[in-house]
Amino acid sequence: MTALPYWRLSGFYFFYFCLLGATAPFLALYFAHLGFPSARIGELVAIPMLMRCLAPNLWGWLGDYTGRRLAIVRLGAVCTLFSFALILIDKSYAWLALIMALHAFFWHAILSQFEVITLAHLQDQASRYSQIRLWGSIGFIFTVVGLGKLFDWVSLDAYPLAILLIMAGIVAGSGWIPNAQPQTSEDRPDRGGFFRQLRQPGVLAFYLCVGLMQLSHGPYYTFLTIHLEALGYSRGVIGLLWALGVVAEVLLFIVMARVLCYFSLRQVLAASFLLAALRWLLLGTQADHLSVLLFAQLLHAATFGSFHVAAIHFVQRSFGDRQQGQGQALYATLAGVGGALGALYSGYSWNSLGPVWTFVIASLAALAATVIIATRLKEERA
Repeated sequence: MTALPYWRLSGFYFFYFCLLGATAPFLALYFAHLGFPSARIGELVAIPMLMRCLAPNLWGWLGDYTGRRLAIVRLGAVCTLFSFALILIDKSYAWLALIMALHAFFWHAILSQFEVITLAHLQDQASRYSQIRLWGSIGFIFTVVGLGKLFDWVSLDAYPLAILLIMAGIVAGSGWIPNAQPQTSEDRPDRGGFFRQLRQPGVLAFYLCVGLMQLSHGPYYTFLTIHLEALGYSRGVIGLLWALGVVAEVLLFIVMARVLCYFSLRQVLAASFLLAALRWLLLGTQADHLSVLLFAQLLHAATFGSFHVAAIHFVQRSFGDRQQGQGQALYATLAGVGGALGALYSGYSWNSLGPVWTFVIASLAALAATVIIATRLKEERA
């Protein structure tokens, strides 16, 4: 067995999630800086998520069909950079909508294919996935803290240049990765093709809950920074609050392999959804109390950390080796559908219903996912 390229894989996750750390807290804030109302902000933020409905499945099928997943990752990284660079030309609503769609089409080609490459490198060491993935969380922390401080000192006009610099890091990181292909396993045959595997008990229910989880994140990723600014928090403090959530996520990743030894995937997923429902209620009603806000951010360990790791393991277990790319792509797609719907509804409800009811709707979505996953998913230990 070849040596695991730990730092190369970890380095790519670092730069990839630096980009998420630059967009999740600050993209909506940048659009507000440009003068767009909340409904238009929700639409612009939803466009990249909507592209996850199309792009991951197309690239996932292409990766499974050709086996050239690393080439797709590298092409996606380069095209993401050049597509987003178009923002330097114009900043009208229509032009920004085009940029959001174009760059997201290539950006969403990357992660699902890279997850397959990472798991192929790990082979029978799949429990080490969280130890590699945590570097993505560290990249997120580095970016939200750094940009939060930066935008306390300089104008948000510098935001596009910061994004382009991070995208250049993703391009560089993609060129450093060695290729790997999933190994056919005798104890996990193809089991009749992708759609037959999709109809296994609990699989469709799982994907529905993925969509609900991401829908519930809509107000968080679209309006949390704006919400906290309105409550009087500075951008530097807001960056630290975003980082705190991801620090909790990193700590969870470190112990996640041990957690999965004691609890089934169903138990971990159900707990993640239930804690998400609690978190959105706290953010909607108690965010002006710093102690409650700190606790709510610590719950990110569940709403993203344990949920994501358990979901990746579930997808890997549910599909044969030749359908891994499509399984991971469908996971990204349902997350995109849910995220887009969450951004859209929160954009329209933020002014009409207010922050409290916008987060209450998110909490109800997470609670519905709790019930579905607890009743429809079979017990399975990772």
